[in-house]
Formats: sequence, structure tokens, C-alpha cells
Amino acid sequence: MYSFKFTSESSSNGMVERDFTVGDVPGVLWSPESGADRAPLVLMGHGGGNHKKHPAMSGRARLLVTGCGFHVAVIDAPGHGDRPRSAHDEAEIAELFRARAAGEPEGPIVVRYNAHLAELAMPEYRATLDALQELPEIGGDGPVGYWGINMGTAIGVPFVAGEPRITAAVFGQHWPEVLAEQAKRITIPIEFDLQWDDEHISREEGLALFDAFASKEKSLHVNSGRHKELPRFEADSAVRFFARHLGRAVTASA
Repeated sequence: MYSFKFTSESSSNGMVERDFTVGDVPGVLWSPESGADRAPLVLMGHGGGNHKKHPAMSGRARLLVTGCGFHVAVIDAPGHGDRPRSAHDEAEIAELFRARAAGEPEGPIVVRYNAHLAELAMPEYRATLDALQELPEIGGDGPVGYWGINMGTAIGVPFVAGEPRITAAVFGQHWPEVLAEQAKRITIPIEFDLQWDDEHISREEGLALFDAFASKEKSLHVNSGRHKELPRFEADSAVRFFARHLGRAVTASA
């Protein structure tokens, strides 16, 4: 059983930010500043090398909180953010940098390392969801979304595949190895992002992962550009996607 506690709170521009811990895992919960009515929750997974409060996370959270009135939570992945790196983390990161400097493919290393992190992170996400659904402003019977790109997809696909409480999910930009078999177990609505000129993940690999999802409703969003050039307007699309499936209209502020 993981203990849960809030450790700090601040607010700005209509959004409350509360840091928390689940066991020894640090996380953050963003919520609407006004009202305590129940609202849907979106769990997010951050990218590799980033952390729970990376601008991509806080920016997406603001769109969901101020535009839809949702709650949004992120936890630091193992070896990321405020969590210490293990010897395994250090070895995999060193191997990734070595391959990058040598001009060798990074995919096999990233796939292997992310699969390891996903095994560690899945029970942490379940514990976080358990704890957050105990809060009166979220509750245990409301819809829950998941949003994670890159490493957030590597963790999110196996998590969502085994978590019936997730209503809809946004994924993208990862290799099909490991994840394709797990994606076959996912039937909820999916939005999937793919960069057509990704220098790491081939078009064929990206399409193979998208194709693996068993969802009757799944939308593929393809944009020109390299791996780190995912257009910001895809975040607006994801917000509209969650608004449709979690039951809240998007306001003009989003």
C-alpha cells in the first residue's frame, strides 16, 4: 500500500498546483482554481530525460485545466526528475550517448530501457490513480484519460492495456517493438501522433504501432517534421479529444 500526501500548494491564473508523493514517488496535481465539484482526471506521462513539471507537461495541463475544468496529474518516471538514478539508469544512458556519438541507431537502446522503466512505473501509476480517486474533487466513478508521447507512450501503453479505469488515451512517437502486442489489448478511443520525417522512428514503425491498437475509434495525426518537431497545435487537438470522451466542453481560453 502506497502512502499519499500533499507536500505544497500554489495557484496562478486559475490553476492550482499541488505537489504530492505516493510512497517515495513525487508527483504534481493541477486543478481548477474555482469550485470543488467533481471533474474528470487526465494522467500524463512525460518524455525521456524530462520530468513531471517540464514545460510540455505544465503547458498541456493548463490547456486541460483552464479549457475543460479537468484535473491533471504527472509523476516522475523512475530515474527522472526528483528521483535518483540507479546504476542501471546510468549504464543505459551512457550507452545511448555512445550510440548517438557513433551515429548508430538509438531505437534498440531506447526500446529496451523504456520497457524496463515501464515495468517499474506501472504499479506507481496505479497507486497514483488509486490515491487521486480518493479525493472528493475527483472521485472513483468519473472518467479518466491518459496522455503520453515518446517515453510517455512506452509507459502508457502497458499501463492502459491493464487498467480498465482509463476511458481514452493519446499516444505517439514510439517504436512498435514490445508495445505492439500490448496495444492489441487496448480498445478505448485513441489519438496517435506520428512525425513523417522522424529520424529515429521510421514511418513503417510508427504506422505499425498505430495499426496494432484494437480500438474501434482511433485517429492518426501525421505531420511533416523530425522527431522533436511535433506541432504545438496537436496539444489543442488532444484537448478536444479528451473533452469529447471525458465529457466536458472546451472553453475559448483553451
